[in-house]
Amino acid sequence: MTVLELDKVSIRFGGLVAVSQVSFNIHAGEILALIGPNGAGKTTIFNLIMGLYKLTDGKILFKNINISSRKPHQIAALGIGRTFQTIHLFNQLTVFDNVLIGAHTQGGRNMTGALLKWLPAIAKEEKDLHELAFRCLQMVGLEKKRDALAKNLPYGEQRRLEIARALALKPSLLLLDEPAAGMNPQETKELMELIHVIRNSGITILLVEHDMKFVMKISDRIVVLDYGAKIAEGVPEEIRTSPLVIQAYLGKVGAR
Repeated sequence: MTVLELDKVSIRFGGLVAVSQVSFNIHAGEILALIGPNGAGKTTIFNLIMGLYKLTDGKILFKNINISSRKPHQIAALGIGRTFQTIHLFNQLTVFDNVLIGAHTQGGRNMTGALLKWLPAIAKEEKDLHELAFRCLQMVGLEKKRDALAKNLPYGEQRRLEIARALALKPSLLLLDEPAAGMNPQETKELMELIHVIRNSGITILLVEHDMKFVMKISDRIVVLDYGAKIAEGVPEEIRTSPLVIQAYLGKVGAR
């Protein structure tokens, strides 16, 4: 089953073509990596998928629904979550409350309901959201730090917390933007294990990452961009040995 399809997607900023005629699919249960040099258009594609930028040409389908003109909150509600290259947490809130904020997007309360918390239906919904937030913390291994302030977590755990908050959206597709950036080898190893746990839970993953060892080990398939255009697509071994990729991105060293 195809979860996400980009069909000849393009965007221009004035006279600059940032993404040009890019097409690829992501299949259910897959880990797909999007790689390329700085400025190749990777994060721009993330922003197009999430509705932060509007397409100039082409279309994006999520589970056969055209989301090209949808707003970010509508796209998130359909089941797409994301993290950011730069960590965005509510630093003065607890670990648990950071995830609960994400979980509350699953609630159906209106203003009247918020003012009538004593109603059984509202109380049950709140209980369900708290349980969802706790399950997300358990998945990323932060349940024992639920009462800690987000700002006091080590860097690697802050990354995990951001992933937990995205998981609280109950996504079927998770977009990870540079998830291993700034991590030490042990944190990177643990992140790789976590991504496999997330995939095994039934969530499809699209990631952008510069760490080629990480990409080659974790990806089922890889799409390579250069100057906003797709230059290669395939399994890790195909990408590792592609002359176009070596020239454009991996250089003489390659990915070993």
